[in-house]
Amino acid sequence: MKVADRMESIPFSGIRKVFEEVIRREKAGEKIIHLNIGRPDFDTPKNIKEAAKKALDEGKVHYASNYGITELRDAIAKKTEQENNVVYDPASEIVVTVGANEGVLLAMMGLLNPGDEVLIPDPVWLHYFYCAQMAGAVPISVPTREENEFVPSIEDFKTLLTEKTKMIVLTSPNNPTGAVASAEALDALSRLAKEKDLFVISDEIYESMVYDGNRHISIASLPGMKERTIIVNGFSKKYSMTGWRLGWICSDRALMSAMIRIHQYTTVCVTTFAQYGAAEALTGPQDEINRMITEFDRRRGLVYDSLKEMPGIKVLRPKGAFYIFPNITGTGKTSEEITGYLLDEAKIAVVPGSVFGNYGEGYIRISYANSYENLEIAMSNMNDALRRL
Repeated sequence: MKVADRMESIPFSGIRKVFEEVIRREKAGEKIIHLNIGRPDFDTPKNIKEAAKKALDEGKVHYASNYGITELRDAIAKKTEQENNVVYDPASEIVVTVGANEGVLLAMMGLLNPGDEVLIPDPVWLHYFYCAQMAGAVPISVPTREENEFVPSIEDFKTLLTEKTKMIVLTSPNNPTGAVASAEALDALSRLAKEKDLFVISDEIYESMVYDGNRHISIASLPGMKERTIIVNGFSKKYSMTGWRLGWICSDRALMSAMIRIHQYTTVCVTTFAQYGAAEALTGPQDEINRMITEFDRRRGLVYDSLKEMPGIKVLRPKGAFYIFPNITGTGKTSEEITGYLLDEAKIAVVPGSVFGNYGEGYIRISYANSYENLEIAMSNMNDALRRL
């Protein structure tokens, strides 16, 4: 017996490999500071949990619409219109998904044919690459460079375009680099997408986490882009709900008609009572969320200021998300080697840049989604370890 050929090129997640190694060490008694997981360290706000508990107590435990409960879709539509300047019909242009990850897979399975090419900025969260491959498409890396603050240039997109190109992936703010696309970059990309009749997946999961006066702009809000853009978003990062597995996609109904059918025959619907918690997340008070984002910004300053003083390290100040992507080439080690060294010598877990694509080597990803106190210890340990190298 043999597994499907398509899985031969789909590796086990490099991020999860680090996670599993850290768990093994922790079980053996080591104390490791986690800077490797893209998971907020805060609890889900109480009002969100209470709304889900109330729905559970009220017996809202049965199948929901494939699209999601009405209350949540209405809340998503209102949020997207007010914050992103795009109007969607909650009845036919919004689907609640099992996390943002399902949204990426739905878009690629629903819109790509075998052999279609997808242009994906690199380094990036590699699920885009492997979801494209599972759909039979061909992912194409578009380099993002440190000297351009990791924002891909329109010239690189144009160079890699072929008659087979069908989709562009946009992730802003970016994981792992923290880059935020400017209005000018988005305008150029939108003109290219319209000229070449391309779909755009716009992953906006980190949209609320932008700093230093930068702002998130949804490419779907630009003229002529709603009909070709699939917005992917979710609750995991902003509302610290990673374990709830709740996301959503927005698109023109003509595109959604394909994606909803995949959703119907795979997950059917998202856990019903959890959706009531998600509706409360969008409609309830945002004070606690704003405090979390302010704290992420404070941690960002600590980590950036610490890294720029370390030997062998060069670093850009990230504009968004909760990651920083320092250049470690000055250490003389590969990203895998320095990750292992820091785990052994500094007792901190980071992720090698090589797991984020063809252009990630020479960097490591550090998540500052940990307490300020732990980050102070981690930065001190890392500095000491690098000075011993």
